[in-house]
Amino acid sequence: MDYSLQGSSVHGIFQARVLEWGAIAFSDIKEEFNGKPDSLYFNDGQRRIDFVLVYEDESRKETNKKGSNEKQRRKRQAYESNLICDGLQLEATRSLVDDKLVFVKVHAPWEVLCTYAEIMHIKLPLKPNDLKTRSSAFDNFNWFTKLLQVDESIIKPEQEFFTAPFEKNRMNDFYIQDRDTFFNPATRSRIVYFILSRIMYQVRDNVKKFGINKLVNSGIYKAAFPLHDCNFSTPSEDLSCPNERYLLYREWAHPRSIYKKQPLDLIRKYYGEKIGIYFAWLGYYTQMLLLAAIVGVACFLYGYFTEDNCTWSKEVCDPNIGGQIIMCPQCDNECPFWSLNVTCESSKKLCIFDSFGTLVFAVFMGVWVTLFLEFWKRRQAELEYEWDTVELQQEEQARPEYEARCTHVVINEITQEEERVPFTTWGKCIRVTLCASAVFFWILLIIASVIGIIVYRLSVFVIFSVNLRKISNGTDPIQKYVTPQMATSITASLISFIIIMILNTIYEKVAIMITNFELPRTQTDYENSLTMKMFLFQFVNYYSSCFYIAFFKGKFVGYPGDPVYWLGKYRNEECDPGGCLLELTTQLIIIMGGKAIWNNIQEVLLPWVMNVFGRCRTVSGAEKRTPRWEQDYHLQPMGKLGLFYEYLEMIIQFGFVTLFVASFPLAPLLALVNNILEIRVDAWKLTTQYRRMVPEKAQDIGAWQPIMQGIAILAVVTNAMIIAFTSDMIPRLVYYWSFSIPPYGDHPDYSMEGYINISLSIFNTADFKSRVKENPYAGSKYDTCRYRDFRYPPGHPQEYKHNIYYWHVIAAKLAFIIVMEHIIYSVKFFISYTIPDVSKSTKSKIKREKYLTQKLLHENHLKDMTKNIGVIAEKMIGAVVDNNLRPKSD
Repeated sequence: MDYSLQGSSVHGIFQARVLEWGAIAFSDIKEEFNGKPDSLYFNDGQRRIDFVLVYEDESRKETNKKGSNEKQRRKRQAYESNLICDGLQLEATRSLVDDKLVFVKVHAPWEVLCTYAEIMHIKLPLKPNDLKTRSSAFDNFNWFTKLLQVDESIIKPEQEFFTAPFEKNRMNDFYIQDRDTFFNPATRSRIVYFILSRIMYQVRDNVKKFGINKLVNSGIYKAAFPLHDCNFSTPSEDLSCPNERYLLYREWAHPRSIYKKQPLDLIRKYYGEKIGIYFAWLGYYTQMLLLAAIVGVACFLYGYFTEDNCTWSKEVCDPNIGGQIIMCPQCDNECPFWSLNVTCESSKKLCIFDSFGTLVFAVFMGVWVTLFLEFWKRRQAELEYEWDTVELQQEEQARPEYEARCTHVVINEITQEEERVPFTTWGKCIRVTLCASAVFFWILLIIASVIGIIVYRLSVFVIFSVNLRKISNGTDPIQKYVTPQMATSITASLISFIIIMILNTIYEKVAIMITNFELPRTQTDYENSLTMKMFLFQFVNYYSSCFYIAFFKGKFVGYPGDPVYWLGKYRNEECDPGGCLLELTTQLIIIMGGKAIWNNIQEVLLPWVMNVFGRCRTVSGAEKRTPRWEQDYHLQPMGKLGLFYEYLEMIIQFGFVTLFVASFPLAPLLALVNNILEIRVDAWKLTTQYRRMVPEKAQDIGAWQPIMQGIAILAVVTNAMIIAFTSDMIPRLVYYWSFSIPPYGDHPDYSMEGYINISLSIFNTADFKSRVKENPYAGSKYDTCRYRDFRYPPGHPQEYKHNIYYWHVIAAKLAFIIVMEHIIYSVKFFISYTIPDVSKSTKSKIKREKYLTQKLLHENHLKDMTKNIGVIAEKMIGAVVDNNLRPKSD
């Protein structure tokens, strides 16, 4: 049976009755509100408000466009008429502040709730369940964990039930003590929203137009939302109100609760499983970051305290060593020669991050990310059991936007029955091709922006090289802290961040348009499709500059006499003598820090300012006690994709923490601090600044799980390659362990003395070539200069060719990558194999609950059958007795 357009069944009587229903819906608009401000009921005080629709009365607008306004009014009347025909009850009330606004309160009676609960396969209570006991691994530390737990005297634990999909013909099997509370407010709102999304308001050219979302988007309604149950700062005056919003603010969103665990069950009850599973995942991710942050800080401190033992850095800073080493110009014609000890400060910083602790931390993070993902799967399975979403996939309905386009009839391969689909197989292939092409085009656009940043870096480096040295005149203060490489890196990172934010804003709208055109069937399919498009774009957008610095910059530069030119014009960038690791660290700090600041401005400051501005604009001089629906209307709408952006923000952060952590061990600490604040900021935002979202079911975090698994696999490769190719660790280790191997076997046993000298090759300035001049440095006071590479010196039979040490280092790098990857992947697969996704106890609980539920339903069915048989038997016996007692005629 097709339940997609319940309101369409009334279309035959629609035109004849629109005025009659319209009179019922609109003639009794209340001009005044006499109830309590926090009332959640109609004016009769009996019928609960399950949803609120808001529109602007055309007759009271200052600029009255009669044609368009009349069309809007008719569509709205048609829609509300169909709502009433479908069984919903409406009551209209005019705003106390702005008399143009009309609030239409929607109530779903018992019969409507029961009908749609069966259609939507909503699981409802059968009987109390004493199996669901939440035990903690820290029960022996109650004296400590009690401080972190939510006070159960304030937020009481929810009673657990055996549940089953609701069926009207088996209503007696369900635990119905009170019809008013059998469907909780979240379930009532979900059912009403299901109806609102499928009620028709117009048929034009045999095309059905329906759904509250289209009406809101077209401006026929200003808003549609369920109500918060009370004010967030004070409990309701209504003694029957559970004050869940107030409790959430007090025990979850308030800053004084920042150290407490989240009340996940109350979050799930009030906002639905979809919001609940997000905060459960974010909380678990934050807990796991604590371990990574501790290890990361330990590795950072190891580098910090061993900085004084960094021999190669001391050689760079030594006036008699680094001060005597003259480096070759890093650009053509304009750039001067420079002394190696100019990079003294950056070499000291590099010793902190490019140490043995970084290698240990990279290996640790490869194991940590696997532990996090595997333990999260177990935690997710526990939440599926506790929140009763184990078999949720059977409940999901098709999106109304999909159903409205179902015009093609095909034969279902399984049922062999006719069904409607929006397009043929060929049409679907065309749509997929067009969508893939659009996504590919935008990825190329990002790559083009990255190329633009690279061109900027190549161009501006020359300017900084010349001007910084002119300003400093060879003195230390400026050269000591601001080198041309550092200035180029910081400005390029800032520009890159601005471009990233601009492209994000544009592509978000484009991705939604592409996904809408693709027309996925269910809401889960829609979100998964949008997730993959957005993440693919964000991956290239956020990480491309980091990949460039880590794996391309300074790798293909040639040597001073024969440099490599990029795009045939720009000379490729070179890294500092110590490598590009410090520049990668700078890039990560700027993007991570800038992104966190920008997100907080968007998520906190902007909604707060808009709410304050809205209240100042609408509230008159004398403060009025406006009703709950009007207070909620002036809050900000969350939007259907609000949670999507929260996930995306955290997954991008997860990528920074795992993909490039070898260059910045403090990344997990920054992420930990950010997430602790993020949880409470999101909680504050939801409870105080936004309208209540329509509660939605969710079994897991969706497509974000495989995305994290993909990042975890890629992170092993990127960190291994960062250590091998971006840092200078492998060349130093080769030098350290090769004291007895020619040609570099003349240094002391197991020492780094002399490393700087061997890591810098010699170049004869007479061999300079230029594309403009024959030799721009002819007549220079320097006969030779040094450059970062492992090549034979001038005069050697193979001058300027790579020497044997270069090939030893390359072999060591490749060996390191292979060994590190195999070790970590082996550990990852072993952990994944040994840790099951669902714990044994959870599996047993799920099976036992399913068994007891089936047994309960079967027993109730047998009781009904026995009762019916008894009634039939009594009737048959009575009929026989009556027949025997009836006098017989002759």
